[in-house]
Amino acid sequence: MNTTINNIFQTTTRHCLTIAIVILFFGCKKEPKEDEITSPITGSRTEFTLDSLYLYAQEIYLWNDALPSYSAFAPREKYAHIATEINAVNNELFDLSQFKINEKTKLPYEYRELLNPKYSYIETNYKQNAKATLSASAVQNSGIIVNHIDNVTYLYLPSFPQLNTLRNDLDNIFIDIAKQKPSTMVIDLRYNRGGYIETAEYLANLIASSKLNGKIMYVESFNSTLSAGKAKILKHQPYLDINGNYVKINGRQATMADIDFSEKGNTYYFDKKGQLESVENIYFITSGLTASASELLISLFKPYYNAKLFGQKTFGKPVGFFPIEIDKYSIYLSSFLLKNAAGWFDYFDGMEPNIAVDLSISPNLGDPEEVGLKNILQDLERNKTSLSATNRKKYTRGSQHYNKTWNSDKEIPLIEKRLKLTLDIKTPNIQ
Repeated sequence: MNTTINNIFQTTTRHCLTIAIVILFFGCKKEPKEDEITSPITGSRTEFTLDSLYLYAQEIYLWNDALPSYSAFAPREKYAHIATEINAVNNELFDLSQFKINEKTKLPYEYRELLNPKYSYIETNYKQNAKATLSASAVQNSGIIVNHIDNVTYLYLPSFPQLNTLRNDLDNIFIDIAKQKPSTMVIDLRYNRGGYIETAEYLANLIASSKLNGKIMYVESFNSTLSAGKAKILKHQPYLDINGNYVKINGRQATMADIDFSEKGNTYYFDKKGQLESVENIYFITSGLTASASELLISLFKPYYNAKLFGQKTFGKPVGFFPIEIDKYSIYLSSFLLKNAAGWFDYFDGMEPNIAVDLSISPNLGDPEEVGLKNILQDLERNKTSLSATNRKKYTRGSQHYNKTWNSDKEIPLIEKRLKLTLDIKTPNIQ
């Protein structure tokens, strides 16, 4: 299995490098506007890389409407002289990310005091994702924790790992939760920086009532260039299925230009899992570490449930990505908004809690006297005394997914790997 995966990765890397070189020399041309100068067809490898980053951003970046023309931005003149190519590319990415201004904050949507964008990022294609690095020194209360307190079920989740590593645990946990028939779920996401969107979806389908089957869960909304199928530059990026395999359509290799980027084609729906049907209220414990897929979980429930936040403001990340390969770099430009069924997505500056709580730096998670949970119980008029350790149910896997948490200064990017070809789009019957 590992050999096969490595072979696929190496083949993909070689192919993407070839594609990148083709783009650099031939593929980045667009029909020029009357007063616009397009990128040159001669230059160094670094200059072509800088050009390609700009040209991809011009078509697929979420806020591409704010970008200046190539001649005004002048990537070669601004960045080619910077020592080390990776520094030059990172500097260009940061500047590209600072054009679109959030009218609420009067700052760029991707503003950060650090000299890197809040969302978009770059990694070299021979490294693991730096934003998903596990750190043994960042261990935070590892393990899933479940506690039942009368009509309330508390669930702590440290992250959203790949679904196939967690599905059986969640299924077993929710068999027990369903027997308790709680009217309120407390989901503790204070340390949950996100992870795999499919895992957050699966959890949502375990919690939600079957009455929501077929109703909109969330929508991935791309810029107008992508949604109208006009991002022609994507024909230089091969389309791979969810297993990393090349796909052919009409006798040719499919490319990312064949993807349906419309909202209709990227709408996801509830599909009930498990037997839990009793939940009426969903409370979340949050902090500034709560990000990405964790925030999506909160957002998608808001149109359907009495959903409240206790704790601190979340990180603020209603955007997702798909990778673009340029030479030896994988580029992750903010590519789509995450809208819930009500069309809401505006939590760029974080979600404010309904009740602000100063959370402890070393909480006894699941204890009714822990300040976050205690405030929720008080809000529900169910303030209880501490349960003994023998009454608290704790579920902990022995795998590293729960023995370690995500790097303490990184949120986990929400990467979409399920983009569908136009011919594959299917819409369920809406109830």
